[in-house]
Amino acid sequence: MTFHIKPPLFHDLVRLHGKWLPEKPALIDEIQTVTWRELDKRSNKVANGLRKMGIGRGDSVALLMSNSAEYVEIMYGILKAGGVVVPLNVAVREDGLVNMILDSASQVVFFTEEQYARLAPLCGDLPEATTFIVFADAKDASGSTDYESWRDGQPDTDPGIEIGEDDPCNIIYSSGTTGLPKGIKHLYRRRMQSMYELSLAHRYHFEAVSICPIGLYSNIAWGNLFCSLLVGGTCVIQNKFDAGSWLDAVERHRVTHTFMVPIQFQRVLDFERFRPEAVACLEAVISGGAPLHESLKQRVAKSFPGCAIIELYGLTEGFMTTLQPGEADGRPSSVGKPVRGHDMILVDGHDRPVGWGGTGEICVRSVHWMVGYHNRPDATEECRYVDDQGAEWLRTGDIGRTDEAGFLYITDRKKDMILSGGQNIYPVDLEAILIEHPLISEVAVIGITDATWGETPIAIIVPKPSAAGLTDLASDILAWANTHLGRRQRLQRVELVGDLPRNPNGKVLKRDLREMFR
Repeated sequence: MTFHIKPPLFHDLVRLHGKWLPEKPALIDEIQTVTWRELDKRSNKVANGLRKMGIGRGDSVALLMSNSAEYVEIMYGILKAGGVVVPLNVAVREDGLVNMILDSASQVVFFTEEQYARLAPLCGDLPEATTFIVFADAKDASGSTDYESWRDGQPDTDPGIEIGEDDPCNIIYSSGTTGLPKGIKHLYRRRMQSMYELSLAHRYHFEAVSICPIGLYSNIAWGNLFCSLLVGGTCVIQNKFDAGSWLDAVERHRVTHTFMVPIQFQRVLDFERFRPEAVACLEAVISGGAPLHESLKQRVAKSFPGCAIIELYGLTEGFMTTLQPGEADGRPSSVGKPVRGHDMILVDGHDRPVGWGGTGEICVRSVHWMVGYHNRPDATEECRYVDDQGAEWLRTGDIGRTDEAGFLYITDRKKDMILSGGQNIYPVDLEAILIEHPLISEVAVIGITDATWGETPIAIIVPKPSAAGLTDLASDILAWANTHLGRRQRLQRVELVGDLPRNPNGKVLKRDLREMFR
């Protein structure tokens, strides 16, 4: 006799935790605590409601919502119904959102009030059969169904849908503000594997309490959320990031883990009420999404006592490296090595592999690769690299270098690299120097067209409050910078701004800066 058992998938773990950890908190948001039993039953109701609407295996369901416990129960409900979760980035323009809904063929869209108000004028561009489910306090939500009354009208019994490891799990869009959207599609087996590897690398455990201050449409937020829930822990969901409320929540709920982008760490440390005692409960903090500059990393390490500072480089398409604290000595700007089951190489401009100690485009292999870009075979083919042995790799579009031990250092995005007089200039190298200036709070370097050099770098800078009233600040910083930068790296000019344009994950939108300062 042979026993056959399928490894548990995301929604299977909700069932098991609901059975064996019924009273343990699974989710905490600003207004409620949801136990594992409640999350299991609420997600059953969502799944049963979706099944009545005809949602089955492989059918897409979109969410355009701000963060809340309901966001999570809806995601689990979609999975229990056999559907594909399509979390939409709330920062995308309305026409881009419509394109994503159409591209994913989402038959149902869940909204919070403010997001429905944005998209309502364009809902006529969607198929007539599309169902809109909106939260109860939504105003002018004609033609929609109220979420809570809809959910609570469904049975809380398990829908009992059999879902395979190779069924699609999610489509996460990496773009959509311009041009054709690129939806990254994952299968359950690969997605589950990624979360197992991430939870091991980031030290999650049964008593873990994580805090999620990033939009739940983001792959960074998914890593935070699903790792804590995978081990039966608790996740504190913040509606939006605010340094003061983040600190209060960390101290109040005795948070052990968080995953944030560098600008969020900076704003926490700069907050007037910051106290190291408030974050003494933290065991591991993960930084990703952008480079964690050495000076900021040192501030975090000093101010978060006894906490492991782990830097991550990763792609939603399926790849991760981490720099563990035990490997960080002498490598403060490295993002580490690939996690278990992952591999990478660097290739030069002629697609020739570059050995350790060299610089090139990062190409990767992974146990949790995406299936491909949804409806975009052209984009999928464009990111494929095949080596001399016929092995397939994924082009990341990022430029990196390795030291002689193989530790990775991110140099820049390939598209952000500045080609000046035939020389490659990497903005991140210049930013790492500029951020050390005592009057600079934030900085981004971009290339602009130059008649002599083809391109030349300029710096867009957010000054610190202490710089207020200084009349020659831009010219003083320019002079300082060009004495600290290499001859080929020197800036043409410095621009002062109040804020840098960022996506909700904290990544600077250099495309927008190039439009502003070209």
